[in-house]
Amino acid sequence: MQSVPPDAKTIGEVMFRGNTVMNGYLKDIKATQDAFRGGWFHSGDLGVKHPDGYIELKDRSKDIIISGGENISTIEVESVIFSHPAVLEAAVVGRPDDHWGETPCAFVKLKDGFSATAEDIIKYCRDRLPRYMAPRTVVFEDLPKTSTGKHKSLFSGKKPKLWGAFLKQASCSFHKYRTSSLEPLIWLHRISRLLGYEMLIYLSRTLMLFLLIIR
Repeated sequence: MQSVPPDAKTIGEVMFRGNTVMNGYLKDIKATQDAFRGGWFHSGDLGVKHPDGYIELKDRSKDIIISGGENISTIEVESVIFSHPAVLEAAVVGRPDDHWGETPCAFVKLKDGFSATAEDIIKYCRDRLPRYMAPRTVVFEDLPKTSTGKHKSLFSGKKPKLWGAFLKQASCSFHKYRTSSLEPLIWLHRISRLLGYEMLIYLSRTLMLFLLIIR
């Protein structure tokens, strides 16, 4: 393993070792071995090192989007979207793409009394980011939270890719199945969002994805 150069550009994983680092995960030998590969604790945080020695965190390794060979920091894209005057909340995930592998997909909640279209958000990002980092898709919906107000892990790990696959296929298949068994689930999903029934939200999404896959 080699340390990244202090150029504020090269991304590497933040790792630790020392007498203040944990001994391992309780009763989970495999997770401990994975976390301490090479004698260092792998935090899963990706960042760059500045010339003055400071480390700037860019993203979690499991959340990074790889589009056409380029690494895209979801945190960096989200920070730009957050700066839009109409945006209240935002989360960016990777959506499967046949050509690029993945492209950024933004889930956005607008402030009360404000309006913006998907094209507005995309153009706003393209004016402030390299073109490959700007979202190709924008979905307007409430973002689920925990009881402490943090965003739930709906947008971490493999789940965004599954939901992205659903979005990709649904855009082509929705009109075909609108009058079939898919439409009641769509209405269940909408009503659940309005009422805040999170379990029903997840259930309706899972069932819609399942129906599209088996068809």
